Amino acid sequence: MSRLGQIKAFIRTKCPACALVVGQIRGLHYKTQRLPHKWKSMKSVFSEIYYNNRWGSQETVSGLASELSQTSVIRQEIPILIKEKNARSLLDASCGDFHWMKEIELDLDRYIGVDIVPDLVVQNQQKYGSETREFIALDIARDNLPQVDIILCRDCLVHFSFEHIISATRNFRRSKSKYLLTTTFPELSKNEDITTGGWRPINLQLPPFNFPKPIKLIDEGFTRPDGAAYSDKSLGLWKLEDILL
Repeated sequence: MSRLGQIKAFIRTKCPACALVVGQIRGLHYKTQRLPHKWKSMKSVFSEIYYNNRWGSQETVSGLASELSQTSVIRQEIPILIKEKNARSLLDASCGDFHWMKEIELDLDRYIGVDIVPDLVVQNQQKYGSETREFIALDIARDNLPQVDIILCRDCLVHFSFEHIISATRNFRRSKSKYLLTTTFPELSKNEDITTGGWRPINLQLPPFNFPKPIKLIDEGFTRPDGAAYSDKSLGLWKLEDILL
């Protein structure tokens, strides 16, 4: 047994109360170490992720799921959906670095990409802005959003806490936009809460969201290095007026 192990064993044997106090102190230290992240603003959380490329893709700061190899299906399906719904305007919330979306020919009168990281928005506007395409820095959970035909919210709500998902969805409804096209995992059996800035799959038809059955479900054909994990990753389409939150 190591010297440290001997000391721990001695404390447990000779002074159980001391061992309990030490354990409580360690637990408190762990909790306080997590507090700064938990209580950061959404803007600071996602800015830190952006500046440090926390999602680990060498191709795009928006993460592995935004690489071209992972978006081939939706790059074909989204223009078809836009045509089916006679949509003329789209809000991309959030747009990230516009990496895969720039590869799509969108037949729209107006595209608006929003993101909470101002520097990212400035870069997008400089590179990709045009008369029909603009980028705006907004918090989709709190700020007033423009009214559009379709709100695309891919791979965003999966990074939000329950509270922020509900706030963002209510904000989408307040915009008076018509449709929401957003990420869902229809085979997931239970939703788990997280601190905003993390990640986990969500099934929007389950509590606490209880969305109705989607009008349309686009299977992304998502693949990962670990094989079939999250193979049900999809974009679901809902009328915002049908979502009761």
